[in-house]
Amino acid sequence: MPIEQWSDDIVLVRLNDDPAFTEDLDALRRRFDEGISAVLDFSAVRFVNSSNLGSLLELRKQAQADERRLILCGVGTSVWGALLVTGIDKLFTFVDDVPTALASLQLDAK
Repeated sequence: MPIEQWSDDIVLVRLNDDPAFTEDLDALRRRFDEGISAVLDFSAVRFVNSSNLGSLLELRKQAQADERRLILCGVGTSVWGALLVTGIDKLFTFVDDVPTALASLQLDAK
């Protein structure tokens, strides 16, 4: 399962290219009512399309409404290019890797 429970209020989502990408974000969206924050690991994602970007923006909106945090990590060059061109890079918190992202969320929770 690409959604791993890291702690009581943090999950790690190991994303893949579509169609799994969209399914994983939909599953995460349904979990926000549980009061979780999330790390989205893009290490295995090689491309994103407009639908993927729209899903990310919807997820961000819901996370903000529920006062939850999202951190994106492991973003490759081709995906990063799409995020830069669309301006989405300014809307999310990015870190290099999963351990850094998890540490950031754990420190914020204390």
